[in-house]
Amino acid sequence: MPQLEIVDLKANYGAHTVLERINLSVDKGEIVSLIGPSGSGKSTLLRVLMGLLPPISGQVRIDGQALDYNNREQLRRIRSQMAIVFQQYNLFQNMTVLDNVTVAPIKVKGRPRQQVEDYAIKLLEKVGMGAKLKAYPDQLSGGQQQRVAIARALALQPGIVLLDEVTAALDPELVNEVLDTVRLLAADGMTMFIVSHEMGFVREVSSKVVFMDGGHVVEAGSPAQIFDQPREARTREFVGKILRH
Repeated sequence: MPQLEIVDLKANYGAHTVLERINLSVDKGEIVSLIGPSGSGKSTLLRVLMGLLPPISGQVRIDGQALDYNNREQLRRIRSQMAIVFQQYNLFQNMTVLDNVTVAPIKVKGRPRQQVEDYAIKLLEKVGMGAKLKAYPDQLSGGQQQRVAIARALALQPGIVLLDEVTAALDPELVNEVLDTVRLLAADGMTMFIVSHEMGFVREVSSKVVFMDGGHVVEAGSPAQIFDQPREARTREFVGKILRH
């Protein structure tokens, strides 16, 4: 049984349809990268999965159970099973690194402080931030802040992590340190949705690549298929342009 299924999903911003006929199936441990031009619906799909933009129709299922995005209790369950990291780090500037990572599990989940802190320290060490536990966000580089943001998402112990252009706001020399962190998660078997323009990274790390355009899934397949032998003309056009640059 797939860990996540998206069936005929549709979403609107006001009267404007931004996603339509989205069908995807994701197995546990799969890394699904969403690629496509700006405005194609990639980030919107992640927002819908998190319940930040409720779908108009269709279904999202986790482990075979349909999710009701209009039910507040179910919404809490969804956000305990999925975590999202945005391109802007959104760290609390008045909190240390350790406090940023522990605040949600302690305050929202009600977990014991010592247990949460022990786990958070392990996560921060894993992402290379173990020496910065007492630092504040303004004392960190952009890449370091993004690694803290990833650790903060993992501290909620989600089954699925959504990464929305996590390198887009970084200076080029800081991109690799964040991508290395994502590689670590991939090696651990974490199920991930990744929106990224880093095509070399997408090709390296993905189990499945989904090309989107105009709010639709145009084509989905292995990295080799999408980048080397795309079936659809629109995919060929997009891949041809990005691989020339």
